[in-house]
Amino acid sequence: MQHDVTVETNGPVRIITINRPESRNALNKGVREGLRRALLDFEADADMQVAILTGAGDKAFCAGMDLKEASDNSLQVPPRDYMPIVGDAIHLSKPTIAAVNGVAYAGGWMLVQMCDLCIASENASFAITEAKVGRGMPWAAPLGHMIPQRVMMELLLTADPINAQRAREIGFVNHVVPPDQLMPRALEMAQRIAANAPLTVRAARELVYLSSEMGRAAGLRAAQHLFRSVYLSEDAQEGPRSFKEKRKPEWKGR
Repeated sequence: MQHDVTVETNGPVRIITINRPESRNALNKGVREGLRRALLDFEADADMQVAILTGAGDKAFCAGMDLKEASDNSLQVPPRDYMPIVGDAIHLSKPTIAAVNGVAYAGGWMLVQMCDLCIASENASFAITEAKVGRGMPWAAPLGHMIPQRVMMELLLTADPINAQRAREIGFVNHVVPPDQLMPRALEMAQRIAANAPLTVRAARELVYLSSEMGRAAGLRAAQHLFRSVYLSEDAQEGPRSFKEKRKPEWKGR
């Protein structure tokens, strides 16, 4: 079970890998528990600034729930914390990037959706397949803030897959790259984010989610409050000072 999810560190970047390639990285108990532990450890580690979530092998990011396990357990309504969904069962204040290699179906789509950014391999494909197996997708509710309503409706009702380029066209994927460039591109993006002022990055991330849940005026008021502590931080003085002194800023996160 402890090997169903592996963790690596690359400077300020934590790489979390679902490690069940023989089962298309399906979400069994070991993966669910491993992801929960890895994400909480990432949040608690002050040295880590960005996490990358990916899947082992080149066939699948994650094919979704382990249906054999679900059948054996006669799973009915999953408890609220059954899946370690960021923004629901798990709170993160730091950004995450999905690096999608191969299929991201059902729960695999869910994992991509919960990340803040997504880099996809050219051979990646995405689908919300629950209608084909009689299951539900309550976790898809926030998807309406990410893609157009008619597109969301088609995905949910047909359960048909889309390729990486289509996923980018609808705004679900940020960049599509050749398979051998997937992790280098994800790491490059993660390092660029990690080089920025951490308090600003975290507040900006929160701003995006706050603004999706509020009207314009309420969002502006919330944003003023959200960034007050950023403006009053040491880093807010370090940024202009380092620019004036023509040197790289030394962020302290306070």
